[in-house]
Amino acid sequence: MGVTKLGERRVLLEICCGSVADAVEAEQGGADRVELCSALYLGGLTPSFGTILEAEARLTVPFVVMLRPRSGGFCYSAAEFAVMRRDAEAALAHGAEGIVFGILQEDGAVDVERSRELVKLARGRTTVFHRAFDVTPAPLAALDQLIELGVTRVLTSGQQEDSLRGAALIRQVWERASGRIQVLPGGGIDRSNLAEVIRQTGVDQIHLAALRRYADSSCAHNPALRFGAPQSPSEDVVEITDRAEVAAIVAQLREQAGP
Repeated sequence: MGVTKLGERRVLLEICCGSVADAVEAEQGGADRVELCSALYLGGLTPSFGTILEAEARLTVPFVVMLRPRSGGFCYSAAEFAVMRRDAEAALAHGAEGIVFGILQEDGAVDVERSRELVKLARGRTTVFHRAFDVTPAPLAALDQLIELGVTRVLTSGQQEDSLRGAALIRQVWERASGRIQVLPGGGIDRSNLAEVIRQTGVDQIHLAALRRYADSSCAHNPALRFGAPQSPSEDVVEITDRAEVAAIVAQLREQAGP
């Protein structure tokens, strides 16, 4: 498993996965936990019910389920929030360790009331406020709100494009949290910078995707035809978690931890 020590700290490895196949590869590579989503190229959306059922059947490591009904921002309509509640109930009833969400008001502040509803719905299970945190106008005040709500963990890149650039704020968040909420750096972390992210932030867990591409030639007879928007991934390429890369990251964490 990927849990190890870096100095005196245990470092847990969470892999962001866009399918059951991703999640299985992540576990076999040594990941400690999986965040289960769909549409990673959109930043991650809610996975299908079938995906959750197969994750329950196939995984032994814990998995948390993304609740994000659409791409774009995080200020949701009543209907969208109702869908999030339904998805949360389904995920928690079928093997998920917890739920991942981020709900904001129009001004970018945390939607406290709706977040409280989801924490209550989770009934003591893990709740994660995702990188919607990174667009809140007053992140330390937002952190205090999440702590008051009883949220288990906050995922953040320190309000920067990647976690290394945001390491100073992540460190502030971690220090202010003082064990009252878990802090999970995520965004732009890979083998080249994970040691520095951990060193600068002081955290005991990291979140990343480790993807490889493989070819799907089933549409090759008509390459001019696209089924998605122009900016969507090409139909002849599929991305999946790279088990070997996950294993290499686990090995790096162990090596840095020392004996």
